[in-house]
Amino acid sequence: DESSGYESESAGGERAGPAAAGGSRGRQRRARTAFTSEQVCRLEKTFQRQKYLGATERRKLAAALQLSEIQIKTWFQNRRMKLKRQI
Repeated sequence: DESSGYESESAGGERAGPAAAGGSRGRQRRARTAFTSEQVCRLEKTFQRQKYLGATERRKLAAALQLSEIQIKTWFQNRRMKLKRQI
């Protein structure tokens, strides 16, 4: 069982069914990932070198930081958007 690093908001099972999901058609939103300062530092350093990661680099970075590849991909997407807003 592979974890994505996210904790479900319904952990504990109090809620069930589409009505309890706040009208989101049965899909639960996941809690935000709390990156450690070490993870953020490594991600920022990598971002300074290259703005886009290939599959191999993403896989290696995910393994090194103990995050999922999707978390790495999303972090880089969000970081590029932040840079775009700053410019």
